[in-house]
Amino acid sequence: MNAAVRAVVRMGIYVKAKVYFVYEGYQGMVDGGDNIVEVSWESVSSILQVGGTVIGSARCKSFRTREGRLQAAYNLVQRGITNLCVIGGDGSLTGANLFREEWSGLLEELAQKGKIDEEAVKKYAYLNIVGMVGSIDNDFCGTDMTIGTDSALHRIIEVVDAIMTTAQSHQRTFVLEVMGRHCGYLALVSALACGADWVFIPEYPPEEGWEDSMCVKLSENRARKKRLNIIIVAEGAIDCHNKPITSEKVKDLVVQRLGFDTRVTILGHVQRGGTPSAFDRILASRMGVEAVLALLEGTPDTPACVVSLSGNQAVRLPLMECVQMTQEVQKAMDEGRFVEAVRLRGRSFENNLNTYKLLSHKKPDAELPKTNFNVAVLNVGAPAAGMNAAVRAAVRVGITEGHKMFAVIDGFEGFSRGKIKEISWGDVGGWTGQGGSILGTKRTLPAKYLEKIADQMRTNNINALMVIGGFEAYESCLQLHEARSRFEEFCVPICVLPATISNNVPGTDFSIGADTALNAIVETCDRIKQSASGTKRRVFIIETMGGYCGYLANMGALAAGADAAYIFEEQFDIRELQANVEHLTEKMKTSIQRGLVLRNENCNENYTTDFIYQLYSEEGKGVFDCRKNVLGHMQQGGAPSPFDRNFGTKISAKAMQWISKKLKETYRKGAGKVFANTDDSVCLLGMRRRNLVFQPVAELKNETDFVHRIPMEQWWLKLRPLMKILAKYKTSYDVSDSGQLEHVAMHSPKEAETGAI
Repeated sequence: MNAAVRAVVRMGIYVKAKVYFVYEGYQGMVDGGDNIVEVSWESVSSILQVGGTVIGSARCKSFRTREGRLQAAYNLVQRGITNLCVIGGDGSLTGANLFREEWSGLLEELAQKGKIDEEAVKKYAYLNIVGMVGSIDNDFCGTDMTIGTDSALHRIIEVVDAIMTTAQSHQRTFVLEVMGRHCGYLALVSALACGADWVFIPEYPPEEGWEDSMCVKLSENRARKKRLNIIIVAEGAIDCHNKPITSEKVKDLVVQRLGFDTRVTILGHVQRGGTPSAFDRILASRMGVEAVLALLEGTPDTPACVVSLSGNQAVRLPLMECVQMTQEVQKAMDEGRFVEAVRLRGRSFENNLNTYKLLSHKKPDAELPKTNFNVAVLNVGAPAAGMNAAVRAAVRVGITEGHKMFAVIDGFEGFSRGKIKEISWGDVGGWTGQGGSILGTKRTLPAKYLEKIADQMRTNNINALMVIGGFEAYESCLQLHEARSRFEEFCVPICVLPATISNNVPGTDFSIGADTALNAIVETCDRIKQSASGTKRRVFIIETMGGYCGYLANMGALAAGADAAYIFEEQFDIRELQANVEHLTEKMKTSIQRGLVLRNENCNENYTTDFIYQLYSEEGKGVFDCRKNVLGHMQQGGAPSPFDRNFGTKISAKAMQWISKKLKETYRKGAGKVFANTDDSVCLLGMRRRNLVFQPVAELKNETDFVHRIPMEQWWLKLRPLMKILAKYKTSYDVSDSGQLEHVAMHSPKEAETGAI
């Protein structure tokens, strides 16, 4: 929430508006006085990394009465406030809407009572409202992610990872209870992200007799030498008769029926606390700026709206449509229409559920189809967190589809040497939380081994390839595509999944691994900034990875609240460096103590990190001193973030289904083999704005700068001005990309397959 507060204040000041804090939520609005205070630029300095909210929040009984709202209206009119930005859940937002609808009536009543004059009634005739949804449950319809959800998932996954090590050692079963009284999002996504054995959520109660099927599943897993079982229960979980399923009940069941050593852990309010994740900070900063734009464009006729995110796109939705749809979900659940409830939650939720069902339960061999196709999976390029989650999903979906799955060790180099083995369902258990690449990965491109690789494909009868990796994976598949005329073995369906911390693969907005790297950068920046607290004024110069792609430097700067980010995509000269230094010096003369400057490793061959450090040190003499840090390989390591686990799992499952479809289409009965030689049989699966799309690598060639290994157009460059505005630069902000008011779309079940993340 603090990132949103900061963005609203700074964007408001940037557009020359007066900005006020209302402390303690609606209670503060009713009480007035010192609770409503005008704020300055510095008021929101250093709050980006703080959890919770610095302006406080409170449930307010008096605002539910007309008396209370009358008092609140009086307090706002006294200060000439007619634009409200409300950050909260559906209750807060519904209250805001009612307040808006009553506004003119409230002012007339105040005028009758003689508290305000007729002039004020005319001047402040209407109230504008924009909402941002802050809720860890992600229970608000119309938005893919609410502010706070990703951070809550971070807390849950940290706990699950810690519990997994103790459960492994003791062969224990753990029942984890997570928040979500009415919405199972946290439970579902954390189950997906840690490969839990069973999950209970309110929207999808288990079938009759679930007790038996769960116990069978747990004992089968033990028989397969799996040393731990994890069961995740949402606090609002119910059975099909609407009776609650509690974590204690689940524990007692496992102990009585199976005699397993079982422990319950209730996460409780841990999930609401802690430092916000990089994703949440960027999301909230984008939403905050969007909210101010929506308020500026508001007229008496525009409905109160919420700003939200759909895929990777900022959108505005009518507040009451979202609230009504959110209430519809609850109604559907109360009436036992669970299929409907899942559909109303939106396609992202539905996708999560379908993917979880696909990956958690292995059908008995007798029930699996047999396709006689062999599919190989390999990692190429530098390791990225989340690769293993993608491999696990590919293997399990492949087996479910009836294929034989093969794992290639050490990329194309290993492939050429015949390092290839069949991999089973159980082999990939527990892989989601592992960082790096378990299969091993090399940067080697296939060009110099084409003949040997073709031999291996023939020997092992490989009918399709899934290549998970960064720019090298994309280039490799281009090479295989171009070598098809010489080697028929490569005429098979091939799918690339983008996985690299640099996020420099054409055809996708996000790559597996980039979110984890971003969190590592932001966490380090927080620590580095904190190291200077209490000392004299200090500026840090920090170098990030990313090759020639400035994604990590730019987004890291946005999430850590940096003053500048130097990147290759936006050329800079000595004049700009000088302007930055002067700007920072001016800022340091106020109450601001610390500055942060990020530099991408390849942004300029002459203005090196040392050069920039020396420049700032010299120019800042007497005002601030300087330190530099090169973050290096810590950006590549670490356990994958919830986003990367989830993203890797979902795109991999989708890619595997695409491969199955292509195998069926390209199988030639007469020849008894697969023959795919069209451009659309070598694709890269990427996230583009709102959808997951398969794009032929041959077509992506025209969108690629091969010299610098980056896409020619990159969406995140549009967020550059955002970072500059939040760092107090005068710059022009392109509003063409800002959200237009849309309606909440009810999607059809078919649409869920087109894939939202």
